[in-house]
Amino acid sequence: MAGFVPHTDADRAAMLKAVGADRMDDLFRDVPGDMLLQQPLDLPAPLSEMELATHMRLLAAQNKPAAEEYSCFLGAGTYDHYVPSVVQHLVQRSEFYTAYTPYQPEISQGTLQAVFEFQSMICELTGMEAANASMYDGATATAEGAVMACRVTGKNKILVSAALHPEYRQVLNTYTAGLSVTVEEIPAPQGRTALETLERNLGPDVGCVVVQNPNFFGIIEDGPILGEVVNQSKALFLVCADPVSLGLLKPPGEYGADIVTGDAQAMGNSMFYGGPHVGFFAVTGRYVRKMPGRVVGRTTDGEGKRGFVLTLQAREQHIRREKATSNICSNQALCALAATIHLSYLGKNGLKKLAELCLAKARYAYQQLVRLDGVEPVFEGSFFKEFVIKPRLSPAKVNSYLLEHGIIGGLDLGRFYPELSGGMLFCVTETRSRQEIDCLVGRMGVCK
Repeated sequence: MAGFVPHTDADRAAMLKAVGADRMDDLFRDVPGDMLLQQPLDLPAPLSEMELATHMRLLAAQNKPAAEEYSCFLGAGTYDHYVPSVVQHLVQRSEFYTAYTPYQPEISQGTLQAVFEFQSMICELTGMEAANASMYDGATATAEGAVMACRVTGKNKILVSAALHPEYRQVLNTYTAGLSVTVEEIPAPQGRTALETLERNLGPDVGCVVVQNPNFFGIIEDGPILGEVVNQSKALFLVCADPVSLGLLKPPGEYGADIVTGDAQAMGNSMFYGGPHVGFFAVTGRYVRKMPGRVVGRTTDGEGKRGFVLTLQAREQHIRREKATSNICSNQALCALAATIHLSYLGKNGLKKLAELCLAKARYAYQQLVRLDGVEPVFEGSFFKEFVIKPRLSPAKVNSYLLEHGIIGGLDLGRFYPELSGGMLFCVTETRSRQEIDCLVGRMGVCK
């Protein structure tokens, strides 16, 4: 303790006297003895600032940046998209990267406007009427949306496609574990949500149906058909979407979605070793007051000048947590700003071109890979930037071999789907060149 608290012996003695303790151990006397550490912590000796800086540099040197030293074909929720230099240039301005929750609008207009623009772009992308900000990531946004749907409808069952990202499903199960809500999976036997099973299970107790499009396998679901089926019931339809895909695909708001969620990491945010991400959450207008998180609105002041404020947010979010619609409170505004700048930089035509590149390059890689001896396609139909194949060797052996040659391979699907053991989920974004794809195909062809 003495080595980590910057107080003198006299300081510590005075503090102990103030609380009626004779020694530091007295502060832990209510902790059972068998739970206390009986020997010093196994920590290395302290280092000087110069020694510590050297040590940290050596540790950092063990990291290998995927975008710089490897050809990355791994997606599954975190994607290697190109981040234009303008994004980093702007988000590193001190007024943005030091800002926290803009409780005081009079001194937070820049941050508030950035969040407002993010919300507006999410609405345009998804075809919805309202969006919020400050969701942690796609997983928590999706779980929040499903729980909100049950709260709105008064129903206690959620139907979720097995083709939704498995970690999103895990988060959803965690969210609902303490609620009177059950989660039931709808199978995806051919890589798509089983429509007939969904129809059979859409009973009067279902409050929400959750589908990902494109789904975890990269396959494009039949959104209009699913939307029609769900809309005929009294459940709400939640679509988890990839924002890049919306440069080409019909927005969920146009095929009956009541709630659209997703992860905007692909826009302006690097992979960051798996985080932080930024979730998005959009709804039809009737549910705007039911959304979790924060909503920024545009208004005018007493002089008629345009201004931005936090709006439609009850104090329960901060001081009466048991009455809150959600206890999500972290501020993801910096990541949201990066996504906003990237989308502004691309524009509608740029986003469409980005989506077209992902689609075309993934299709080319898939066609070349399935021509190899011992490599089999797993699913049929249209896909976006991810696809599933099954090589002759185990995914572990394939990935180990590829890594030796500077290639990060696909995800072993057996980790999440035992029935797909041996299958691999590959991802191809605009950052992969034809030369890199051909190199992947060549290495897969000789992998033994």
